[in-house]
Amino acid sequence: MFIDSHCHLDRLDPRTHDGDVAAALDAARARDVRQFLAIAVTLEEVPGIAALARAHDDVVISAGVHPLHQVPEEPSVAAIKDCAERFGAVAIGETGLDYHYAGVSREVQHERFRRHLVAATELELPVIIHTREAREDTLALIREHVDPGVGGVLHCFTEDLDMAREAVAHGFYISLSGIVTFRNASAIRELARRLPLDRMLIETDSPYLAPVPHRGKPNEPAWVVEVAECIAAERGISVEEVAMQTTANFYRLFRAAAPEAPAEIRETLARAGLVG
Repeated sequence: MFIDSHCHLDRLDPRTHDGDVAAALDAARARDVRQFLAIAVTLEEVPGIAALARAHDDVVISAGVHPLHQVPEEPSVAAIKDCAERFGAVAIGETGLDYHYAGVSREVQHERFRRHLVAATELELPVIIHTREAREDTLALIREHVDPGVGGVLHCFTEDLDMAREAVAHGFYISLSGIVTFRNASAIRELARRLPLDRMLIETDSPYLAPVPHRGKPNEPAWVVEVAECIAAERGISVEEVAMQTTANFYRLFRAAAPEAPAEIRETLARAGLVG
């Protein structure tokens, strides 16, 4: 069984199952994808994705503001916490730093990121981090604000192995997306080979970054299987092993999601001490 640990279900492309989220989820379930973490990019979007989670038992959600999203008023720590608690988020984010694109100043991104990290620590929820071309500042804020016992994930990871290792040392997991399948992503495939499998997650980041052989199409949760298959091929192991370990990793990190795990997974989680 597979888990899509990062997808934007409220932003699926209209060309994907005619924009029908239920149909997209059914297509993923048909490929043994059994859990979906729907990611917020603004606090205003959280009620909508929370409604999706209420309609689908295998969907859980996050609460946060993307580093590049312009908002009329920056959310306080209290506002982030209130939103996460009110709508039952299992994680804070996605948040982080992105220096590749203009639009939101670095100063604003830093303060926004810091507030999310404080909220995550106070709620004891893992944080979902988007980082691009901001290695040192991202790591510095993680060191300052993140409890390694709670940790988080660097999602859609495209940085180097050294950054991954330092993040892992601070309680983080590394999530690989369809980028790992791209022809020019040899460095990410090397990381897929060398990173400990027990610190790895898989994701689609739907509707973005469709994996090979679906490049050029809007992405969807069903295609997280292609990510797992690529990792398995790079490591010389079975795709079942990748699925099993990344599923265990997901529930170890997102502990609030474990009670909502599908019944067929709960026995394994219970044996591992991840659920009662």
